[in-house]
Amino acid sequence: METEMFNERTDLTQLNIAVEQIRKSLGSIIIGQNETIDFLIAGLLADGHILLEGVPGVAKTLSAKLVAKSIDASFSRIQFTPDLMPSDVLGTSIFDPKSSAFEYKKGPIFGHIILVDEINRAPAKTQSALFEVMEERQITVDGHTYLMDEPFMVLATQNPIEQEGTYRLPEAQLDRFLFKIEVRYPSLEEEILILQNQHHRKLDVEIEAVKPVLSIDQIKSCRAIIKAIHVEPKLIEYAAKVIHETRNNKSLYLGASPRASLALINSAKAIAGMQGRDFITPEDIIKVAAPVLAHRIMLTPDKEMEGLTAADVVAQIIQKIEIPR
Repeated sequence: METEMFNERTDLTQLNIAVEQIRKSLGSIIIGQNETIDFLIAGLLADGHILLEGVPGVAKTLSAKLVAKSIDASFSRIQFTPDLMPSDVLGTSIFDPKSSAFEYKKGPIFGHIILVDEINRAPAKTQSALFEVMEERQITVDGHTYLMDEPFMVLATQNPIEQEGTYRLPEAQLDRFLFKIEVRYPSLEEEILILQNQHHRKLDVEIEAVKPVLSIDQIKSCRAIIKAIHVEPKLIEYAAKVIHETRNNKSLYLGASPRASLALINSAKAIAGMQGRDFITPEDIIKVAAPVLAHRIMLTPDKEMEGLTAADVVAQIIQKIEIPR
């Protein structure tokens, strides 16, 4: 009887094998970005979109491309530029003289894994083209609705330093990203390893050697496993308290939305499953709090001038709220 009590309620074998395969595939090429890799996998499992932010040259685009290569699904890349139009993303209707009717030509947004490179380079009109598809997994053109195939995931990159020729993402679009991942510089040891790999021409060979390790059906199966992860009522209450505090914090004038509450629980489930557990812990919620919330909240001008960051405020909120045990 006692043994049965501690048996896992959900079989995580398939999930754990899939996670290790992707980690191994990406980890052999992306040096020193283990946390980024884990959050990319968590986003895939939690059915969420991811925004990768970092200075040029820290492997943001490469990371996104490798995630796509490790999955047996269609991949599309869209380079956002100031002159990009919504029709360049969604597609457009073209008149067919033979049928004397307009025929819809699908744009590059139709795919399973979509890499949007330098998302803040396009103007608001083009960025707004992503609103419907990121939230509802569909687009509406000329009164017709077209559903996206599953899985559908947007991986976007942006450079936080260079502001010339960029457009700030609207809050409504930022809220549609499950995670915003800060991609940092490698350490000295990691950079030496990167240079050694490049010097011995190992990198190009390894990138070409990356093969799909997950099929579309396997992704769907893994996502079903993640949804079945157990969540105690006290942890749901804890997550709600964290979100509620962002709306009543004196350092913030914009708090997190109810969509953030769902993101917090769903991403915590993904982290728990990746660690071989069929239940979440407070530590899982704490681990995902910054990447889930930092891009969804806005500091008051005075706190921003003091040098405080959104991640700092999230850390303060986590420290303030009692952790359930």
